[in-house]
Amino acid sequence: MGKRILAQRAGRGTSTFRSPSHLRVSEAKYPPPSDSTKKGVVVELVHDPGRWVPLARILFEDGSEFYTPAAEGVYQGQVIYVGPQAPIAVGNILPLSSIPEGTKVFNIELRPGDGGKLVRQAGSYSVVLGKSGRYAIVLLPSGEQKMVLGTCRATIGVPAGAGRTEKPLLKAGAAYHKWKVKARKWPRTRGVAMNPVSHPHGGGSHQSVSRSSTVSRHAPPGRKAGHIAASRTGRKKR
Repeated sequence: MGKRILAQRAGRGTSTFRSPSHLRVSEAKYPPPSDSTKKGVVVELVHDPGRWVPLARILFEDGSEFYTPAAEGVYQGQVIYVGPQAPIAVGNILPLSSIPEGTKVFNIELRPGDGGKLVRQAGSYSVVLGKSGRYAIVLLPSGEQKMVLGTCRATIGVPAGAGRTEKPLLKAGAAYHKWKVKARKWPRTRGVAMNPVSHPHGGGSHQSVSRSSTVSRHAPPGRKAGHIAASRTGRKKR
């Protein structure tokens, strides 16, 4: 009969694989768009478990508040402006059409009012390259140039927490807790290190798949391991 492989067990959604959403502080989204510019204050900077960027809780003058990824250099008590007439300063949130070319931005909306989707990781940033009609051209961290509507908002600056990867983990327990809040099972045993009963790649006289690891997109869950629906395999011919 064999046993269920890791991918099958993850699909059942047990506590081992389920995201610990009860630990989350809040969604990190922009407030609904408005034609006016609103003034707010950074009430506090909080750590959100599972998110490697600190969140800034911003309180508006009318009493409403929202959480957003904090920019590097933002401090508690800083005044933040949100809107098309906001000054060009670190931490302020403006439409791309109001941001000068060459400015570093992050937390970019893909569609106006979606709250921010692109470039939210610590230390990553985009650069506004130019404007073309209704669109703004931004250079993403991957090197791709993307056309985004000028009415989409972005935060000026670089996300805080860029030095996180410079600190070594030192022990396995640190890596375990690092991934525990990210809903990722760790450690993850390789299939070739398992017995034949536990994984399609298991067994043999040495740790090797020993056969083609390309499987069909329509393979059953217990067989779907390896290169799923690979478009090509092997070395490229020059």
